[in-house]
Amino acid sequence: MLMTPSKVNAFNMFKLPSAYLCGVRAKYIDNEKCIVTVKHKWINQNPFKSMYWVVQGMAAELSTGALLVAKTKASDKAISMLVASNNSTFTKKATGKITFICNEGKVIDEAIKKALETGEGQTFWMQSIGTNEEGVEVSTFNFEWSVKVKL
Repeated sequence: MLMTPSKVNAFNMFKLPSAYLCGVRAKYIDNEKCIVTVKHKWINQNPFKSMYWVVQGMAAELSTGALLVAKTKASDKAISMLVASNNSTFTKKATGKITFICNEGKVIDEAIKKALETGEGQTFWMQSIGTNEEGVEVSTFNFEWSVKVKL
């Protein structure tokens, strides 16, 4: 099954409604990269009139997770996935449209290949960087994902 932004967004509307209502939207996905955007608005702001960090986290996680879902589906094997850990850094107030980009497709390929070869669970880190409309970095999120082949 080919993963498309519209399929990701439809999934979010029904399975992750809080992300959908906050404006988190997949814009692009291919074998190596996923781009997710979210626009600062009343429903997703904090008391300081910038985007709440949790909303940024939802968008960042989606940029890593959608890539991982696409690759696990393409493997034709039953593979479970879970965020084991994460960390983030915030460098500027997030206002306007924020774009999160994850370019970690090769990292996923290596982890799935190793999981299929060994039958053991694998953990790996993926990064998503959020930038504003001027191209200035506002936040960086790192997610430690765990994958395991189901028996």
